[in-house]
Amino acid sequence: MMNSAKRLTMWINIVGGSAVLLSYAHGISTNPTLRGEVWGGVPDTLRPLYTINMFLAAAGYFAFSYFVFFRLEPDRARIGNRFGFSAFNLLYAMILIPSALWMPFTFAMLEAPSPALWWGIRLTLGLVGIGSLGLLAAILTVKSPRADGARWVAVIGSVFFCIQTAVLDALIWPAFFPV
Repeated sequence: MMNSAKRLTMWINIVGGSAVLLSYAHGISTNPTLRGEVWGGVPDTLRPLYTINMFLAAAGYFAFSYFVFFRLEPDRARIGNRFGFSAFNLLYAMILIPSALWMPFTFAMLEAPSPALWWGIRLTLGLVGIGSLGLLAAILTVKSPRADGARWVAVIGSVFFCIQTAVLDALIWPAFFPV
């Protein structure tokens, strides 16, 4: 039988991940004329970096999620000698909930710009970036009897995820977005 904390992690990922994917599919399919505008003012020279890192970040998400789901024992995992496994649930929620809001907020901003929407976008991107950095810290500091070589694959995956969310999305994209 699956531990209740791990079951919650699974549901957060299923529901949250589906919400993220559906928000992207809905946003792109219902706003075809604005599709290219989502890039904001990100220069063409930076777009390949985004595209490559999006794939690396997605692979990284699977790598660190494998580690969390299959290599950690919730009853024995301790993050930095302070927190239990349930901290992973908070971090996943902190990543997935705002991620599902980014695309709708961005299309709303493109259709009817407002300071409130702009700050909502910045807040969602900031929360995702902070959550991903927190997840990296948790993976680096978690103590568990089964935290073996899979941890380092998870760390590398988490680094690419952090580059995408905390650097490219939370810092660089807003700097180029025409407000």
